[in-house]
Amino acid sequence: MRFDVVIIGGGSAGSVLAARLSENPDRRVALIEAGLEPTDPDIAQPSMWPFIQGRDYDWAYETVPQGGTAGRVHAWPRGRVVGGSSCLHAMAHVRGHPDDFEAWAEATGTRNWSYDRLLPAFRRSERFSGGGSELHGGDGPLPVWLPGEEVNPVVRAYMEAGLQRGVPSLGDHNGRRLNGTAPNALTIRDGRRVSAADAYLTAAVRARPNLAILTGLLVHRLVLEGDRAAGVAVTRAGVGEIVSGGEIVLCAGAIGSPLLLQRSGIGDPETLRRAGVACRLAVPEVGRNLHDHLLGAGNVYRSSRPVPPTRLQHSESLMYLNAADVTRPDGAPDIVLGCVTGPSVSESFAPIAPGFAYTLLFGVTHPTSRGFLAIGGPELSDRPLIDPAYMRTEHDRLTFRRAFEVAREVGSAPALEGWKADELLPGPGVRTAAEIDAFIAKAAITHHHPVGTCRMGADTGAVVDPGLKLSGLDNLSVVDASVIPTIPSGPVHAAVLAIAETFAAGWTDRP
Repeated sequence: MRFDVVIIGGGSAGSVLAARLSENPDRRVALIEAGLEPTDPDIAQPSMWPFIQGRDYDWAYETVPQGGTAGRVHAWPRGRVVGGSSCLHAMAHVRGHPDDFEAWAEATGTRNWSYDRLLPAFRRSERFSGGGSELHGGDGPLPVWLPGEEVNPVVRAYMEAGLQRGVPSLGDHNGRRLNGTAPNALTIRDGRRVSAADAYLTAAVRARPNLAILTGLLVHRLVLEGDRAAGVAVTRAGVGEIVSGGEIVLCAGAIGSPLLLQRSGIGDPETLRRAGVACRLAVPEVGRNLHDHLLGAGNVYRSSRPVPPTRLQHSESLMYLNAADVTRPDGAPDIVLGCVTGPSVSESFAPIAPGFAYTLLFGVTHPTSRGFLAIGGPELSDRPLIDPAYMRTEHDRLTFRRAFEVAREVGSAPALEGWKADELLPGPGVRTAAEIDAFIAKAAITHHHPVGTCRMGADTGAVVDPGLKLSGLDNLSVVDASVIPTIPSGPVHAAVLAIAETFAAGWTDRP
């Protein structure tokens, strides 16, 4: 099979590119996805998202034991299904603060990755429930819904508690300001999750004769010929074949894309040698710069009256804050809080039955710890080594401690007095810095935002250039969360869509 463009990965970025690049009827496009079409009805139910991880459409990655989190191994769910991780995530739509993208512009040496240049791409992807505006998209594929009275009463009390603490009020998280409290904007329509595939790969798009959506194909490695990628070696139901393409675009995500490059002999020569793979192209930073958001799960309170079940997706409001002054409205935030009606705790603690407790999550928006990932061997079945280096830096440990302190301050505000009976976790006896740090190490869980493993940049060490082309190959690009050089303040899904929309727009006049 030969196509003009072969897109590897049917997740968020892949769905965008398949839809946008196939708008040209003369361009033959293939979208390759290891998983199948989603059939589990629980995927569409927003409140089920914490419970569908680990099913057969999850790659179910795990980290190595993390010294910064009490030696724990962290589960890293990633979607193995058409729609990818947008079928698993918590549906919160947060672009990030404009300052987040200044770091991208500096890293790449071009304003194309600044917030103002990305704003048309954000707007192009979105269909906000309040309609279009200068800042909000009104007719894009992805519904973005800002709930009102559906917000749980304990979450409304939590937002009011933030205001009582002096936290600014926001209309939503997708303007030029991010510090403050607001209900989460959600990718939900008519009470159902809308994945990137639901939004972009509509029936009309799927009917295009120049678009082939190839599911159930395991991509083992790239087929390299000189300074080009001629195609990809895949198996379908155990039978091997080659899918050829004039252009190859990796959209397999922050884990899948660097692992595929390494299996293909592209990466750090020593990493490849240890895995038994011959080096075809030395790109030492493939798999490096791995970082992720952590959340403390959490600061848990026993409720004095029943907590109603969520009508949304459990974690209904994020609160982004300046760590030094939570009343400050400007600048990028340092910490984030969230209120979970569930409640939510890490695996370090006994589960707490819903209905009589709630959790205040807390985390760091811009961690400075950097890890790496590497293949464990030459085959797709070889277990990868994933080390996000959680809590490796003093900055992360101190800022996490501050986030916890603010969670307690908000949890003790008058607005929550009608709900709070007492603090279950960590409990009122935990007060010293050492006690708090030990609790955080046991409470920290992934916020499901791994990024950075094929970072874009203008420097010679960058894996992809500012146009997302892989260094050393003429026709291979990477378009997914792996190219993000530094993580934005919030969930990364909206930014991934904008990256893909921006890349696709650059193909407008191409054959």
